[in-house]
Amino acid sequence: MGDSLYLNITNRCTNACTFCIRYKARCFHGSFRLWLEHEPSAEEILKVIGDPNRYKEIVFCGYGEPLIRLETVIETAKRIKSYPPKGLTTHPPMIRIDTNGHANLFYQRNILPELKGLVDFMSISLNAETGNVYDSICNSFFGARAFPAVIEFIKEAKKHIPEVEASVVNLPELMDIEKTKKIAEELGVAFRVRSFYEEKYVR
Repeated sequence: MGDSLYLNITNRCTNACTFCIRYKARCFHGSFRLWLEHEPSAEEILKVIGDPNRYKEIVFCGYGEPLIRLETVIETAKRIKSYPPKGLTTHPPMIRIDTNGHANLFYQRNILPELKGLVDFMSISLNAETGNVYDSICNSFFGARAFPAVIEFIKEAKKHIPEVEASVVNLPELMDIEKTKKIAEELGVAFRVRSFYEEKYVR
């Protein structure tokens, strides 16, 4: 989309959010087939990217949780950052990860230091003001451990990633958006309300 390239690298996710597009359609906006037949290798991803300097931003996102494929994200990001510039005014694209913030739970270790110097921006889905609300909306594989882990992931991300934001889907009937904004402010990160696109889903 424009100067940004969005990479979908897995269908797998540790959440089963009630609002998620993966449960509405496998083709987004009638033209983007996001459901993968297989998980692409770093080489396959890099082949699709071509010259990364064509983009201002490359985003790991998609139908699944990209950090489930941590090694692939790291290998791809390293290659993007090391790609030779075409001229003095050419800079590597910013690398962003859109994540649910469960990676440390998933791997049972702090993975964020491994992304330092590779990831420039991280958008972490908060999507609730309390653990109970999070559980009712996100149906996490990790149950009651999920929401506190997201909060801790945001705190830890600030230590290793230059820009961090907490985000919520614009569904005020499901969550208190003002309270989630206050949590982001208390954590010292940016806050973004993401659009909800259900009216544009195409089966």
